Amino acid sequence: QGQLVESGGGLVQAGGSLTLSCTASRSVFSRSTMGWYRQAPGQQREFVARIISELRTFYADSVKGRFTISRDNAKNTVYLQMNNLQPEDTALYFCNARIGPNDKWGQGTQVTVSV
Repeated sequence: QGQLVESGGGLVQAGGSLTLSCTASRSVFSRSTMGWYRQAPGQQREFVARIISELRTFYADSVKGRFTISRDNAKNTVYLQMNNLQPEDTALYFCNARIGPNDKWGQGTQVTVSV
């Protein structure tokens, strides 16, 4: 109950693509805006993308034009399609569900981009 389960991370060469998935319980997903954050070693966790609805999405400047966030309400799942990955995208990626002022987090999935 209330868990966020991420998948899809891995090792990819620069220029490659990955798609991350995050599935939540229906009770969480239906009431939440969903987002992705990432944390590189020695760095603070940073915002990557958030989806309010299919017409309202927000991205960090560093990923605009390369990453796409989407959600499938029937599957209680949010996706992060990542294209043209670069070594600086290497990080632990976390799924976030926000209900009002409250945040829920997944356990993280590692994305490593090699040169």
